[in-house]
Amino acid sequence: MYQTTIKKCISFSGKGIHTGVYTNITLIPSKEDTGIQFLRSDLPNKPIIKANINNVSSTNRSTCLKSNNAEIKTVEHLLASLTGMSIDNIIIDSDNIEIPILDGSAYDFCELIEKAGIKQLNKQRSFYKIKNKITYFDKVSGTSYTALPSENYEIETEIDYDLKILKGQRAKLNSIENFKKEIASSRTFCFLHEINYLQEKGLIRGGDIDNAIIITDKKISEKDEIKLTKYFNKKVTSINGILNNTKLRFKNEPARHKILDIIGDLSLIGIPLMAKITSSKPGHKNNIKFAKYLKKIIMDDLNKISPKINLKEAPFLNKEKIKKILPHRKPFLFIDEIREIGDDYIIGVKYVSKDEYYFEGHFPSEPVMPGVLQLETMAQAGGVLILSTVEKPEDYLTFFMKIDNAKFKKKVVPGDIIIFRLNLISPIRRGLCHMHGKGFVNDKIVVEADLLAQITKKNK
Repeated sequence: MYQTTIKKCISFSGKGIHTGVYTNITLIPSKEDTGIQFLRSDLPNKPIIKANINNVSSTNRSTCLKSNNAEIKTVEHLLASLTGMSIDNIIIDSDNIEIPILDGSAYDFCELIEKAGIKQLNKQRSFYKIKNKITYFDKVSGTSYTALPSENYEIETEIDYDLKILKGQRAKLNSIENFKKEIASSRTFCFLHEINYLQEKGLIRGGDIDNAIIITDKKISEKDEIKLTKYFNKKVTSINGILNNTKLRFKNEPARHKILDIIGDLSLIGIPLMAKITSSKPGHKNNIKFAKYLKKIIMDDLNKISPKINLKEAPFLNKEKIKKILPHRKPFLFIDEIREIGDDYIIGVKYVSKDEYYFEGHFPSEPVMPGVLQLETMAQAGGVLILSTVEKPEDYLTFFMKIDNAKFKKKVVPGDIIIFRLNLISPIRRGLCHMHGKGFVNDKIVVEADLLAQITKKNK
């Protein structure tokens, strides 16, 4: 299966459920390995916010992302639709802070993606297949998640609010391919007793009975009816337990919507999953906690094996392009190619030539690449990752402050090809970048280390 994007740009508009602001959105095709990116075109320099778990800034009633001093709110429904429609790469141009809620579901997003068309790109799509049972439990909320091996991406959930109107519900999606049909149209919901609190906190400035299901878990007094009628600008009633008797699209629509939210939140892991995910009492806060926990397990596993790359294909960055990012020059520019750059990882290549200058003295009779130069090459790949996060990398330098846990496991000799993979240990903050790197030759680890670097602006 190959990576995808959309065939053409497509636009839509609407208000955000939490802020009430009106936003214009344009979905823009993007190239391989760029992932999902939000572009705040209304802000100076048009900052990019990548759909990455490390960029989550808030999970209060929705999932919000923040990066480069810019924020985008309520991303989960659009992200779920992109996952459900198998879109890997896209730019989401937004001229305001919140994604429109539309009808409270993800169905309209799916329709827009279908209308734009799906384009197959020229690079294989990578999946991560869960190998063993993974469990996560939050003691405070009693929320639990399990990830199991599967040949598909399937999700089950159960909710129980211990209310007469909404007792235990279950929902199941057997395959992500059925997302649009079975999950996408399920709408967000809340309870009547929450409305006053949400209004006071300014969390539903754009909420109304046309974009959310409001479950009446208490009797509506005359005073409540007057207040709600004024707030929603239409007369409200409740006979069947839902404000204005909104008809449910499924008997278990609330539970199905929880699956929608899980799909959107777990998409921030950044790797398509082959797994069966089960959950009990899920919510955005714990969805994100579970996603972070799951991603760490995935990355720890991936770091044990050499990255799978095709060296016959043109690199993402060749040496000349690397020189536009790094200040290093011959004879001290060791990294030859960058094969992939993700939100929090980079893959680089070093072709160890018999003509390397250091082999003249290390050692003439049995040439071996010095371990310190293996670390330097790894650090240069890490430098490209760090500098790719700033607008003008040529104006910055990276200085490595600390190297820990360095291990050299096998000799590196002329003719070897070292494939380096570096992953961020934590998000880049205040110009500090903490990374773990490994170098592989013939699928065997030859070098690994933890690196701490600082990015600083050049003195002009």
